[in-house]
Amino acid sequence: MHISEGILPLSWAGIWWGVTAGALALSFKRLKRDVETQIEKKAVFAFITALVFLFSMVPIPVPFSGTCSHPVGVAVAVFVLGLSGSIVSGFIVLLLQALFLAHGGLSTLGANAFSMAIMGSFSAYLVIKFTQNLKFSLFIKGFLAGLFADWITYLTTAFQLAMALKEEEPFFSLFIKILIAFIPTQAPIGILEGVITGALVTAIYKRRKDLFAFENLKTLKEVVK
Repeated sequence: MHISEGILPLSWAGIWWGVTAGALALSFKRLKRDVETQIEKKAVFAFITALVFLFSMVPIPVPFSGTCSHPVGVAVAVFVLGLSGSIVSGFIVLLLQALFLAHGGLSTLGANAFSMAIMGSFSAYLVIKFTQNLKFSLFIKGFLAGLFADWITYLTTAFQLAMALKEEEPFFSLFIKILIAFIPTQAPIGILEGVITGALVTAIYKRRKDLFAFENLKTLKEVVK
């Protein structure tokens, strides 16, 4: 998610930075422990982070919202790295994009990371947990995780923008306008991201199911389609 520099007042930017910093610290601590016990996870983390970077590298400007649309990619990271790993990976991706590609700002990095790295990852995590024991194909689980990670990211961003800019008009009215602005691009992008996520996690399962972060998925007996 790429809210541009200067769109959020510094007070709101600071709030989102504070929330993100807390979640990031906890996630990094968990990821560090995992990497220390599974050395090969360093290479896996680097690969998945590069994959998320590519997913979210091509932004489509959204008129009048001060932000853009693009896939987020964090659902794949949740499948492989788990929730904590995905949060750290997503933050690194957004930091690099802000520093070197001018996609999003540094003051708004906390808000961007909260919507994509945290809320996007958490929504994918919940989908995976809720569907873990259901008789869905792995492709469908990946599709739902990718779809919800994408759409929840943008729902969160609409909330952030509406909260920060609500002095201009009532919060709910502004929130709906921002959501409507996202729909023409993000509705199809979210569906496409679901399809790509489903295909990727299915391919990973067929070749290296030991990489999955969820035990029930590692020992899946369902037909992988």
